[in-house]
Amino acid sequence: MSPFQALNLPNGQTIGNRIAKAAMEENLADSEQAPAEALFRLYQAWAEGETGLLLTGNVMIDRRAMTGPGGVVLEDERHLERFRQWASIGRAGGAQFWMQLNHPGRQTMANLGQQALAPSAVALDLGGFSKMFAEPKPMSERDIEDVIQRFATSAALAEKAGFTGVQIHAAHGYLISQFLSPLTNRRTDRWGGSLENRARLLLAVISAVRKSVSPTFCVAVKLNSADFQRGGFDADDARQVIQWLNDQSIDLLELSGGSYEAPAMQGEARDGRTLAREAYFLEMAGELASVANMPVMVTGGIRRLAIVEQVLDSGIAMAGIGTALAIEPQLVKRWREGQNSHPQLPPIRWKRKPLAALASMAVVKFQLNRLSRGRKTRPDVSALWALILDRVHIARRTRQYRQAMGMK
Repeated sequence: MSPFQALNLPNGQTIGNRIAKAAMEENLADSEQAPAEALFRLYQAWAEGETGLLLTGNVMIDRRAMTGPGGVVLEDERHLERFRQWASIGRAGGAQFWMQLNHPGRQTMANLGQQALAPSAVALDLGGFSKMFAEPKPMSERDIEDVIQRFATSAALAEKAGFTGVQIHAAHGYLISQFLSPLTNRRTDRWGGSLENRARLLLAVISAVRKSVSPTFCVAVKLNSADFQRGGFDADDARQVIQWLNDQSIDLLELSGGSYEAPAMQGEARDGRTLAREAYFLEMAGELASVANMPVMVTGGIRRLAIVEQVLDSGIAMAGIGTALAIEPQLVKRWREGQNSHPQLPPIRWKRKPLAALASMAVVKFQLNRLSRGRKTRPDVSALWALILDRVHIARRTRQYRQAMGMK
C-alpha cells in the first residue's frame, strides 16, 4: 500500500496519508502553561512537512499534575485563543491535528512540589534516580471521577479551539497505563484486581470524552502493546483491551510500548543494523491489529520509507514517526519527492540506563528547541551537552512553575 494513500476513519473523517507525526514532549509552554510562540514555530515546521496527521505532545488535563514544568495545560477557557492559534497553525497544511491528553500519575517530578496521584502507592523504581519522582498517593473514588471529567472537559475545549481530534494517552507508564498494569495497580476495589477492573478507567474516560464532543470529532487511544516488565501489562492483556475498545467509538488506536522504568519507546530495543529492527513493535502490533476493528497505528523507531511500507503491508493502517521528524521536519515531503532520506541520532550506549534514557530524551528536545527558534537541527550534538542544557532548562522552568503555583 502506498504511504500517500488516504485513510478513511470510522467517524467519516479522512487522513490525507498514512504517516503521522507522533507525540513528543516539547516543554514549550509559556509561564502560564499556555502554548508559546516557540511551540507555534515548531508546529509550523511540521505543518509544512506534509504528514497526514499531527499529534501534539502531552497536553495536561490538570496543572497540578505535570509530566514536566514546561508542559501545556488545557483545563478551562482562560487561554483558549492561544489554543485556537496553535490549532490553526497545525491545520494550515491540510493535516488532521489532534491533541494528546494526559495525566502523569506517579510519573510526576518531585521538585514540582505536587502530590502525585496513582492507583496505588507504588513508587517508581529507577535505582538512584527514584527520588526524582514524587511518592504517589492512592487515588480516592472522588479523585478518579475528577480525572475522568477532566479528560472530557479538555477534549471539549480542544474541539472548541479548532483541533480535529484528541488522543487519550494510556501508554508509557502514565496514569491510565498505571491502572492497566498489575505491577502498579494493587487496588482491591472496582478499579483494580481483574483486567476488566484495571481497564475500567480507560473505558470510562473514552465514554466521557466521546459524550463531550461531536460525532465527527476524532477520538484516538494510545495503548502499550506491552510494558516490557515481568509481571506487567503484556500482549495478551493488550489483545483483550483492544477487544473491549472495539465496542467503543474509537477512530484510531496507536500501539507503542514501555514506560519510564523500561523505556522501549525511545528506541533501546533496536540497534539500527537491519530494517526489521527499526520498527521494533511491528510484529507484535501486527498480531494485535488483527483483533482491532478500528485503524491501528504503530510508533517506534521508524525512520525509513521502506519500513513505513513494511508497516502498511502488514495490515497496519498508519505509521507514526517521532525522532526522525524531530531531526527532519520535511521528511515526508522529501519522501514524496523521491528522496531517500533516513535521519537518525547517534546511539547512546551509556551503562546507566536511566541516565541514558534521560539523555536520549534531551537530545530529541535539543532538536525541537532549535526548530522552535527557526534554526536547523543538529543530530550530532553531544548527548552529555544536550542533557546538561535540558537539566538547566528544566530547573529554570521548575522555578517558574513553583512560583506560578504559589510555592517557595
